[in-house]
Amino acid sequence: FLHDALPIFRRAKEEDAEAIGRILFEVHAVHHTIRPDLFLEGKRKYDEAEVKALINKTPVLVAEDGGEVIGYAVCYLEETKGGSMAAHKTLYLDDLCVDEKSRKQGVGKRLFAAVEALARELNCYDLTLNVWEGNDAARAFYDSLGMKPLKTYLEKVL
Repeated sequence: FLHDALPIFRRAKEEDAEAIGRILFEVHAVHHTIRPDLFLEGKRKYDEAEVKALINKTPVLVAEDGGEVIGYAVCYLEETKGGSMAAHKTLYLDDLCVDEKSRKQGVGKRLFAAVEALARELNCYDLTLNVWEGNDAARAFYDSLGMKPLKTYLEKVL
């Protein structure tokens, strides 16, 4: 790790938006490499104002090392009220990324564990996420954490 103390995992604050934004460029670059037809080079999913709005609206967790944000996870709480499906709550993990220089040190696994703990705290039935086809490293990472396929989302580019 960058510093002597282990990273801490906490809810994000508005002042974390800039650091989260920096890491958003990294995850977007991965997606651009896999799907340049969909992800534009040099962009990111959310601008700083949108990150601040997310922090105030939905669970966003960060990994912090020595006062520096080195990873983040954006989550959405979804509720199915019933009908043809059993009523339940799901925590959807929209984004999880660790800064490139902090990878391969267990930060991502521990950040995922913090997300899973949050889902349990919120009495969720499950934790879901999407992985882009071709993002083999992310798929292997989530498989190693016990994630299993829920459904397959198909496309035909026209």
